Amino acid sequence: MMVLSLFLLLLLSLQSHVTAREITFPPVAGISQHPVVAHAGDEPFDIGMSSAFYGLTTYANLPYVHCLSPKDEGVEKYDIAILGAPFDTAVTARPGARFGPGGIRRGSRRISPEFSWDIITGENVFLDWAKIVDCGDAPLTWLDNTVALKQLDTAHETISSRPGNSSEYSIPRIITLGGDHTTTLSALRSTYKKWGQVSVIHFDSHLDTWDPKVLGGGISHYAGVNHGTFLHIAHEEGLIRNTSIHAGIRAPMARPRGDLRNDARCGFEIVTARDIDHIGVSGIVEKLKKRVANSLVYISVDIDVLDPGSAPGTGTAEVGGWTTRELLTILDSLLGLEVIGADVVEVAPIYDNAGETTVLAAAEVVRSLIGLMVGQPVTST
Repeated sequence: MMVLSLFLLLLLSLQSHVTAREITFPPVAGISQHPVVAHAGDEPFDIGMSSAFYGLTTYANLPYVHCLSPKDEGVEKYDIAILGAPFDTAVTARPGARFGPGGIRRGSRRISPEFSWDIITGENVFLDWAKIVDCGDAPLTWLDNTVALKQLDTAHETISSRPGNSSEYSIPRIITLGGDHTTTLSALRSTYKKWGQVSVIHFDSHLDTWDPKVLGGGISHYAGVNHGTFLHIAHEEGLIRNTSIHAGIRAPMARPRGDLRNDARCGFEIVTARDIDHIGVSGIVEKLKKRVANSLVYISVDIDVLDPGSAPGTGTAEVGGWTTRELLTILDSLLGLEVIGADVVEVAPIYDNAGETTVLAAAEVVRSLIGLMVGQPVTST
């Protein structure tokens, strides 16, 4: 009892020397501020706001901008926008990619613009000339795929229609966080309206150029628009050039001759996953660069291009894929191409492991895509 009494007296003594202090947090656009009362000693202190776990979870702790505001006035300008597409109702295997945008942002929490100097290049893509922001997620219905894709079309067009922050970079680029791969169709539609046809570098284990009659069964137009037919549809709509290419392909087909013939008709060449064993990373890069040379480029990365050992959190995993290091080396080696749009899709965190292997990999892929956009020659439009 005597020990307890002495302990209580000590606490009371300490409390008498502590005063309430009003602490205000730095302003965040669009969020009302309220003072926070905390207990501090006699000496002033700064609690700081550099924590990656404070406030909104944006990609790489980038600033959030309400890019989808119906009004132009008051919206900050930007050069590269991160946009989430929480959509997964057009998959043929496991759903769950609607949670991909949140998962990728969670995987990027360890990244911050101020602490992103590359040990190899000595560059920091976040602190270069481009202003990069996170626009949050597009508001998409989960009840009607047709309506959801129209909503995503509108979101892309709204974001890319705002003036760029750089005087030499008048049209903002968008990196989409998917979402199943159908979301790339909306991105390509928006890209076409701003830039015209593009060559697509498609990192995936699947072709995704299947005829809707083959992958959709010809049941309806609604069923035919899915994550395995969107490139076929993009070709039919005239959105892409006949100088596009797949990379990392290894999944089985429905009709060997018919599928490959249709794929070539849609304008694609194929680099398989096992080609890396014969020609190496440099050979893969050379093929990709040669195929899309002298054209505007859109890069789409389905996370299942990686082996399930590197990225288990995806809807249609295929064994025998590339490692994360191989993919990042290939992407970084594409520097010099004029990349005007990109995405990372098919990230389904529910199938990830406790170490969050997939979302960590996806977050790093996004960083490489930003690097390609920042390091490319700037074209005035």
